[in-house]
Amino acid sequence: MQENYLAKWLSGELSEQELAEFKNSAEYASYQKLKEVSGNLKAPEFDVDQTLAQLKEERIGNAPKVVALNPFKKFLRVAAVVAVLITGSYFYVSTLDESVTTQFAERSEVVLPDNSEIILNAGSRVSYSEKNWSKERNIELRGEAFFKVAKGKKFTVSTAHGTVAVLGTQFNVENREGFFEVTCFEGLVNVTHNNVETKLPAGTSFLVIDGKIMDTSAPNTTQPSWVNNESSFERIPLSYVFSELERQYNIEVNTENVDKNLLFTGTFSNTDLKMALKSISTPSKMNYKIKGDNVLFYAEKTP
Repeated sequence: MQENYLAKWLSGELSEQELAEFKNSAEYASYQKLKEVSGNLKAPEFDVDQTLAQLKEERIGNAPKVVALNPFKKFLRVAAVVAVLITGSYFYVSTLDESVTTQFAERSEVVLPDNSEIILNAGSRVSYSEKNWSKERNIELRGEAFFKVAKGKKFTVSTAHGTVAVLGTQFNVENREGFFEVTCFEGLVNVTHNNVETKLPAGTSFLVIDGKIMDTSAPNTTQPSWVNNESSFERIPLSYVFSELERQYNIEVNTENVDKNLLFTGTFSNTDLKMALKSISTPSKMNYKIKGDNVLFYAEKTP
């Protein structure tokens, strides 16, 4: 993200292209939350003159008339400003969301206030309000996570592609650019995409690629394969397979003479890079070269 995007965004000067790029940046969600919170801050009422009069009556009533009050009045005004800042800061900090972010080649586990559990896949982020959790169980997700939800009030996962609502169940949500998939492993999941609700019973999935709803088959496991250090795909374009490979190993993937729209079905290891490269290249009839943190996939006709 360019350094001047934040200033231009705050002043409303971003072009449509710049705004789209800014919204896709890792910092956008945090800046948007700060903007919303700061816009709602309101200083508490503080009557300096009334407070000064009370102090005069209680403590200075018998003091000589020659004592100057202007310095003390200035002190009260400064104290009022400090009180406003402290109150505003407390209000702001107390409303900040808790967030957990994983980098490439990293995973994390989160235990929520109601003992619900989240396993966060590589290159992902979840945020939630711990203070308001008892009133509203809502998670914001960017990336992929597996949820084990404790029974209770409605539990909602909000993403850029849609929302997922449950009462208590186990399910996986993947929310990437151009890719949205929800798989229910236990209970019942309600998915809302483009204002249309779809109910997913256990053993079913909902998949959207580049805005198109795709047919999926029933999962044959009790949890997503990546929890067990494998990434599995069924008729998924190679471009998304390459992106997942980058996230799991923190590498850069390049291609030559490769159709990245080619559909891939298979699994690769998240712990053995060479085995993963063979698992992708062999069924796709590609070769590969490794140079440092870069991997090149190329068709056999490439010299």
